[in-house]
Amino acid sequence: MPLEDDLAMPRVDPSRQSRRSLRLPDYDYSQPGAYFVTMVTYQREHLFGKIANGEMRQNDAGKIVWETWQSLPGRYPNISLDEAVVMPNHFHGIVIIEETPVAAIHELPLRDELPLRDELPLRDELPQPVARIHEFSPQTKESYRLSRRRMLIPLVVGYLKMNSAKRINILLKSSGVPIWQRNFYERVVRDDPAYKALCYYIQSNPTNWDNDEENQ
Repeated sequence: MPLEDDLAMPRVDPSRQSRRSLRLPDYDYSQPGAYFVTMVTYQREHLFGKIANGEMRQNDAGKIVWETWQSLPGRYPNISLDEAVVMPNHFHGIVIIEETPVAAIHELPLRDELPLRDELPLRDELPQPVARIHEFSPQTKESYRLSRRRMLIPLVVGYLKMNSAKRINILLKSSGVPIWQRNFYERVVRDDPAYKALCYYIQSNPTNWDNDEENQ
């Protein structure tokens, strides 16, 4: 279902075989904030149940996805879960990375405790700004891509996909059959209006199933 305001997710042509990731190229997906994530089943197969009278009726595979989603804070204690929905062939959810508690608050130094001018670091001793990815060598780019895979949101989604797929394959008495598309889609929730719009989008997904671009 498409959102109908300026905060809408980008419109997508359903005929395309693959879609551009919404991942920002220089964004740290481990920093505190809210993240809207979407995962779609392999070949958009309706694996998780059906929509009846505007409500999602989860089958056993859909219940596995929901249970795995609910288990995530137990594995990643610095996240919490917000609005989410399991649909027949996809999943939407909001993951919140919490602020890390500060162990202690340090008082500012007194004037006579400040360093003298000749004790300050030289300019070339200061931390240098991080280069943007297009400035990296091919080897550094590959290292950067690997580091991104270790960021918290990709780790959380990867765990959800891997463990739900494993349990669903056991349920279906299959082995190694793809359950999810390889990629996933995410959006950084920038402000409160965007957050409210996305919550509404998730809540209303079942009632708008007939118009959902995933139901094509």
